[in-house]
Amino acid sequence: MSYRKLKADYLFDGYQILPADSVLICGKNGAIEDVLDEHQAGSGVEEFTGMIVPGFINCHCHLELSHLKGLIPEKQGLINFVLSVMSRRFQPSASKQEGILDAEKEMLDGGIVAVGDISNTADTEFVKKAKRLEYYHFIELLGWAPEMARARYDAGKKLADEFIALGLDEKHLSLVPHAPYSVSIELWNLMKAGFRGKTVTIHNQESLAENEFFSAGIGELNRLFTEMKMDNSHFKVPGSRSLPYYLPKLTEADRILLVHNTYMDEADLIKACNFSNNLFLCLCPNANLYIENRLPDITLFLKHTNRIVLGTDSLASNHQLSILEEMKSIKKIFPDISSVEMLVWATSNGAKALSFDSRLGDFSKGKNPGVVLIENLTGAEIGVASTSRRLV
Repeated sequence: MSYRKLKADYLFDGYQILPADSVLICGKNGAIEDVLDEHQAGSGVEEFTGMIVPGFINCHCHLELSHLKGLIPEKQGLINFVLSVMSRRFQPSASKQEGILDAEKEMLDGGIVAVGDISNTADTEFVKKAKRLEYYHFIELLGWAPEMARARYDAGKKLADEFIALGLDEKHLSLVPHAPYSVSIELWNLMKAGFRGKTVTIHNQESLAENEFFSAGIGELNRLFTEMKMDNSHFKVPGSRSLPYYLPKLTEADRILLVHNTYMDEADLIKACNFSNNLFLCLCPNANLYIENRLPDITLFLKHTNRIVLGTDSLASNHQLSILEEMKSIKKIFPDISSVEMLVWATSNGAKALSFDSRLGDFSKGKNPGVVLIENLTGAEIGVASTSRRLV
């Protein structure tokens, strides 16, 4: 068997930067064989300028919305964003497929190896069947009207069965709630039985309106319900922020992925971190800036947890699908957060959150995590000019 021997200024293994003379040994198929020092590695070492890292994990994406790139106005707030997406979502199939293919290629070229992808439709089946990327398939359920719960659940189960019939991995597929304000108690009760052994994701506190609605029944969410002609008379205001309302419903989940967290306060953060050792906070900074023009307080998160991962959201809410660009945006606003810390989020943490950690996320022997080169660094730090590309 022939091997590739790869060395750069820095070698990050998924957890830390290894000694400067470290050489990554992998098979032509990408399987990791070892990490050796230069003397042990011998001849034939390929040398690069920059940092070698495992392939990136994109923990939150809506690939099926890729055709909406550039069509949704920025910085209009979540409610107007949702209404814009709903009005523009339905486009010709050819346009959708072209957008999906281009978006997946962009992720591949940029070093992403696995994606936690939200599906409301079967539009992405054709790319997922090709298995160019690893996918965790999140079949997302929405249904605020109690009388629609059974129909919405059955439709989600039917879509899940279609995915499984294509040969997609049932272990990495789950029916999940969209958001606290879009899932009735009746629909929660139907889907909860399927959480056991699965990763469950939910959009959490992406807007101020969400917390206002659950705390006092007021705010912009009422406008959303009115404009979408949704009856809200069944809802009993819990008198708390949204997270304490729904978190107990996730007790059976194996791993939990809270996405966005833009308006998450310290009390909710502590409650979430104490709820499960397998609860991860997914940051989508470029989407947060695109929609609400605001980021979560990441330094507050770091006071309480290192279980942080990264996502891109969709091309309806982002200019690109690049985990490196997400890290660059964090670095710009939170310069004291080290690149090594963010790289843990982008690799080994992401693999754990999506239950791909047996084969992705780090350079342990026998894994096949992909190998990515980050170029144009400032020392070992990611900067505005940094770029990423796949080596293996």
